[in-house]
Amino acid sequence: MNVTLLVNPAARGGAQTGPATRAAERLRAHGVRTTIISGGSAAESSRLLRAAIDFGTDAVAVAGGDGTVRLAIQELAGSSVPLGIIPTGTGNDTATAVGLRELDPDSAADAIAAGRTRRIDLARVRRSDGSTAYFGSVLASGFDSRVNDRANAMRWPRGRSRYNIALLREFFTLKGIPYQVDLEMADGTQERFDGDLVMGTVGNGSSYGGGIPICPDADPADGLLDVVLVRPAGRLRLLRLLPRVYRGTHTTIPEVETYRVRSVRLAAPGVTAYADGDPIGMLPLQIEVAPGALLVFTP
Repeated sequence: MNVTLLVNPAARGGAQTGPATRAAERLRAHGVRTTIISGGSAAESSRLLRAAIDFGTDAVAVAGGDGTVRLAIQELAGSSVPLGIIPTGTGNDTATAVGLRELDPDSAADAIAAGRTRRIDLARVRRSDGSTAYFGSVLASGFDSRVNDRANAMRWPRGRSRYNIALLREFFTLKGIPYQVDLEMADGTQERFDGDLVMGTVGNGSSYGGGIPICPDADPADGLLDVVLVRPAGRLRLLRLLPRVYRGTHTTIPEVETYRVRSVRLAAPGVTAYADGDPIGMLPLQIEVAPGALLVFTP
């Protein structure tokens, strides 16, 4: 097997290069031919990855977090080339969705060398200008996308605690946003929500922000997306409910509505949506499931 290993382009001289080298050495020890690539930017890395796929690489692996995985997803969606993940990023929620989060580089490389694969769904986003993009874990809009704005601007701390601090700081400016949400349900029927929301979240996987189970029942291989809508409530009430979000038990409270859908359109003024931790576009956005669009290595 010939594997192309993509390293996070933002960390060429830093955090991910050590685990990537270790994973490459482990793959080579299994007899897997492994080539490491990393561009100077996301766009250059995409070009290098596309070229490797065009030249006939048997598989792609990524060493990084959700953003690096999402970069690879854009090139692999709908193809027969499998993706392996070496989870080394700040947030590894797509890796979590396929059972890879807790693996060290050696174990993640072993999973690739073993060759066990399965297909999972992706979510496809269509923007107002007609352009499209895929994501693997969760799309956030409203309060949680503003938390992402704040967390991405923070230099310290790293990991999940950064999202926790950003969430608490953003909480003090929390207010409802007028949304229009059009849902195509699993049975093909249509529903609409029209009113104020704190946030509108769409999950292919269950978690975001490095493990927060915002869509706790999402299954990335069921051919559906999970939508979680949170209506406004008093700040003190929402603050008391935050621990339930971290336990994944928030979906039973009255202010939260959940749906399982084939597609959803989110519209709200002045809201940037994030997917897999990175900005993906301003609302309105149309999000639809792409069943079985990605082949992944699993442990």
